[in-house]
Amino acid sequence: MEKQLTGTLALAVFTAALGSLQMGYSLGVINAPQKVIERHYARSLGVYNEELARRERGNTTEHEEPTDATVVMYWSLSVATFSIGGMVSSFLVSFVSDIRGRIKGMLFINVLAITAGLLMGLAKMGTPYLMVIAGRAIMGLYCGLSSGLVPLYIGEISPVKYRGAMGALHQLAIVIGILISQVIGLDFLLGNDDMWHVLLGLSGAPAILQSLLLLVCPESPRYLYIKLGKVEEACKSLKRLKGDYDTSKDIAEMQAEKEEVMNEAQMSILRLLRSSVYRQQLFVALMMHLSQQFSGINAIFYYSTSIFQTAGVGQPVYATIGMGVINIIFTLVSVMLVDRAGRRTLTMVGLGGMCCCAVAMTVGMVFQDVYSWMSYLSMAAIFLFVSFFEIGPGPIPWFIVAEIFSQGPRPAAIALAGCCNWTCNFIVGMFFPYLEGLCGNYVFVIFAVLLFGFTVFTYMRVPETKGKTFEEITAVFHHKRGAPPSKPQEEAEMVQLKSSTEA
Repeated sequence: MEKQLTGTLALAVFTAALGSLQMGYSLGVINAPQKVIERHYARSLGVYNEELARRERGNTTEHEEPTDATVVMYWSLSVATFSIGGMVSSFLVSFVSDIRGRIKGMLFINVLAITAGLLMGLAKMGTPYLMVIAGRAIMGLYCGLSSGLVPLYIGEISPVKYRGAMGALHQLAIVIGILISQVIGLDFLLGNDDMWHVLLGLSGAPAILQSLLLLVCPESPRYLYIKLGKVEEACKSLKRLKGDYDTSKDIAEMQAEKEEVMNEAQMSILRLLRSSVYRQQLFVALMMHLSQQFSGINAIFYYSTSIFQTAGVGQPVYATIGMGVINIIFTLVSVMLVDRAGRRTLTMVGLGGMCCCAVAMTVGMVFQDVYSWMSYLSMAAIFLFVSFFEIGPGPIPWFIVAEIFSQGPRPAAIALAGCCNWTCNFIVGMFFPYLEGLCGNYVFVIFAVLLFGFTVFTYMRVPETKGKTFEEITAVFHHKRGAPPSKPQEEAEMVQLKSSTEA
């Protein structure tokens, strides 16, 4: 009898999610010790004046120190190279996942994470700004690959009944990693002059544990059966993941998918972009990732400190940590609800709720100088905004791409969606400060309009994938296509794609 949930399955999902935790830690770790790291950059560059810094600290209420333009440039590179690394490496997810498998792929990229951790951990012994920038760039390369490999592996080994909940664990691990980095980045722990390099170096620590655990995790049965044609090994992997049961039903489903793969051939990113057969799925996948990044969630984290200060919070950093706790709580809510309420419903509720919160936040910021209590409206709107994000738009885009594509185009689709996500992340991070300077308190009106559009799109175009097999989901898209090509036309395109691949 199929047990569905086993110790091996739990171990495999936990091990894969360590890559997501590492990604979350790397996303959050750079913010808390910014001023400390900038001081070390300035000393290394020879532009730091101890006496001037002491005088400035005595004359300012915000304990900001004068920052040289060169230091600002190197700090900006330290932040930006992470996103650039993710953008570049996300294109390689398809190559890495297929050439040696999901397990060996995750093992291979851990070399990048450990190398990055060592570079940053030893930064005080060398040239800090060069070692941190190099370490962040390499860590970005790791995270770009990990953000594709982890949802791909978890999606392929999860039982249909629990696929949504297990897929949401990727986002849960990310927010836990962010919270850990915020807590241990406090100045009385590791976010100080003596320990900042250790704080950054710990970015590579989860990779060591993951590498050890991956050695005992089973390879994806879908990869073994469909990609390699190893029937016996696929059956063994299924039994390790689900218990001692009759695998014939799962094998039959994979055989049906394999037959479709044999018709569609392995697809590159370029061929996927050109193919009319998968245009609907690709459009939905990219829009889901656009809605995640252009929802304004990163802008919220950027803007929250000043709002908390205006509301009279003495230590805004603790309010930010409180937001991290809310992140985790509502991601857990999503894990519990995603296989009951469904992906489409939670995404619409999340996007719609965020739209209302963006409007409330704008009202609060515009009138906070007139009515003092309006700043508390802004605070409440921030916390609710984050809550709605984690219910749906945060976790769901990461695993729904693996659900709506069959085995042939799946790695290329995940690579393309990942690159879209990282690129949007970079755009928001780079241009939001300028947008905020231009629009002032009305900046979140832009996100409210975008969120309304994304909500309407989800209602009109995104199908429900809850409880459906990969084949059933593919059939939904074929059925939804407004003016589908005739069967001979579709088969001709498949044959053309296959022949060009073989060539």
